[in-house]
Amino acid sequence: MSSVRARRGEETPGWLRGQQVPRWLRVLPVALLLVLGFADMLTPSHFRLGFFLTVLPPLAALMHGPLVTALLGVGVLVVASPLTPGWQAARGDVLPLVIAAAISVLLAWIRSRRDAQLVHIGTVAEVSQLAVLPPLPALVGGVRCAGRYRAAHRGALVSGDLYDVRQGPWGVRAVVADVEGHDLAAVSTVSALLGAFREAVLDDPDLAAVAARLDRRLVVDSAAVEHAELFATAVLLEFPADGKTVHVVSCGHPPPLLLRDGTATELSLDPAPPLGLGLADLAAPSVTVLPLRPGDRLLAHTDGVTEARDARGDFYPLAARLSTMVTTAPAPEEELGALAETVLADLARFAHGGVEDDVALLLLEPGND
Repeated sequence: MSSVRARRGEETPGWLRGQQVPRWLRVLPVALLLVLGFADMLTPSHFRLGFFLTVLPPLAALMHGPLVTALLGVGVLVVASPLTPGWQAARGDVLPLVIAAAISVLLAWIRSRRDAQLVHIGTVAEVSQLAVLPPLPALVGGVRCAGRYRAAHRGALVSGDLYDVRQGPWGVRAVVADVEGHDLAAVSTVSALLGAFREAVLDDPDLAAVAARLDRRLVVDSAAVEHAELFATAVLLEFPADGKTVHVVSCGHPPPLLLRDGTATELSLDPAPPLGLGLADLAAPSVTVLPLRPGDRLLAHTDGVTEARDARGDFYPLAARLSTMVTTAPAPEEELGALAETVLADLARFAHGGVEDDVALLLLEPGND
């Protein structure tokens, strides 16, 4: 699965999302034309199948352009002509076929133009969203990464969640955050937070200062808009160059999970208030430093994962389910991606496809061996 499709989490067949329809569907109108023609010639005269031909030009208009639709319409008229040997159509059957064929050609022309416009709009939207949240590299500095994103709105690549991993002078830093809302305003806030984080990776020597910068970004943006209340939860991680420790700051966000020796355990952190409340400058958030062993992996996620419910209303037990998925061997980046895909698939099965919130997963494995 490509990174774009993985981020969407789409399982709908491509031809239902505007891609080219399968070959068997494209030849279906012609096949039906031949079947109806032979069937009418072989059935008794009191069985009239000619009126079924009327549906063939509109069917072709759904799958082909105006030229192919027009050619099929001509074929229908030739077959349905009273002059065709063995055909049982009456002269009164031809006029409705002519009208149906003409309307179908017009509909095919309109549909083709509309499809071209939608493809253009979809391409622009996809490029714009990928500019906000580009695909994650498999390796950043000495840290292997795998990120997966599933927006609550079908077809969207970016919504109210975000993640990023960047290398800077103080090591590799990562962020996973959940912005209030899922609309275009949330995407704007996501873009602002990502921009502030990428600057902080290069400028701020302390992880608490990174959190303060993100908090200040939301406070300033909120003040610029009347009645705006922008806030977000976030977890920040920093891997120094030696890869032997990880520094973690949690701002009202679910704590990451540590995957060690085949077991997933939730990190014990001292949480700070969510971003956007203006409290980071008053009291710097606490930075937790944890030692790492070779093969350790960390999974940061948004609450769309742990707040998903099954049919009985039970929450998704991420730590327990994850412990059954992981292996004790160090994982290359391909296995990290496969594990992220497994978590998403298991989440969808648990919630019977009814995950209503944005979902973001970020798997990280420092090269400390």
